[in-house]
Amino acid sequence: EALRGVREDGDALVLGAMTTHADVGSDPLVAEHAGLLTRAIAHLADAQVRHRGTFGGALAHADPAGDLGAPALALGAELTIAGQSGTRTVAAQDFFTGLFTTAVGEDEILTQVRVPKHTGWGAHYEKFVRVAHQWPIVAVAAAVRTEGGSIAEARVGLTNMGSVPLRAHAVEQALVGQPATEDAVRRAAASAAEGTSPPSDLNGDADYRRHLATVLTRRAVLAAAG
Repeated sequence: EALRGVREDGDALVLGAMTTHADVGSDPLVAEHAGLLTRAIAHLADAQVRHRGTFGGALAHADPAGDLGAPALALGAELTIAGQSGTRTVAAQDFFTGLFTTAVGEDEILTQVRVPKHTGWGAHYEKFVRVAHQWPIVAVAAAVRTEGGSIAEARVGLTNMGSVPLRAHAVEQALVGQPATEDAVRRAAASAAEGTSPPSDLNGDADYRRHLATVLTRRAVLAAAG
């Protein structure tokens, strides 16, 4: 039970690694302070999986097509890992080390995830699939803070655009100070695929995914900005 539940800890939320997706997705603290997770979990698999699968389990599985890696990365999550030698904390950007590979050692487990509060930020998870409940061909996680109709801060994570979840740093930088309009966001989103290495498979080749990333980033940012 120590590995389950959601609680506040100052300027962050702490999510136990064995908390189910359904519990995270329905938690009012998560909805208020980390709405991007709520929106991503709404698109994760189906109801049966959401009630059995766990938040930490999905992150530790480290599937680049998984729906939680990009939101955790975009929100600047920190992951606590415990083993016989003690406990350590790893930033999300350092947690995913390769395809289905993380910083968790063979004698360690993931115990909790600390997510900085993004209270008042708009959020959206835009996922593109061929059939319902499928792994995303590409998905984009966006969190946006606006002031007076302009974008003050933006966080954008990319799903299935490489062997690990990725941040679209060029897009984030290009959005700051821009009006939350279709044209401005479209220009910023044009760089969404920079530095990515998307796979080619039966669902689409790498160039198709690069194009999708720009389209979905525009949609996600506009929706997050309201």
